[in-house]
Amino acid sequence: MKVDLVYFAWVRERIGKPGETLDLPDAVTTVGELLNHLKGLGEEYDAALEHDRVIRVAIDQEHADHGESILGAREIGIFPPMTGG
Repeated sequence: MKVDLVYFAWVRERIGKPGETLDLPDAVTTVGELLNHLKGLGEEYDAALEHDRVIRVAIDQEHADHGESILGAREIGIFPPMTGG
């Protein structure tokens, strides 16, 4: 499955690019599996996703839990927790 990934804030800074298109293995079907797969792509990914429980994900601009399916996704955004005030 080919998917467009978009990285935001310090995830973008640590990975070193704003996004990319990846061809994912068939075994990667959920948000959590995607994050684990990305951590294996290199030190920069591992550093960006080290604390994957706090990483937020949006599938086609809709927030998604780590257990949600990514099958059929066109775009997946990956970003750190939001703070506001």
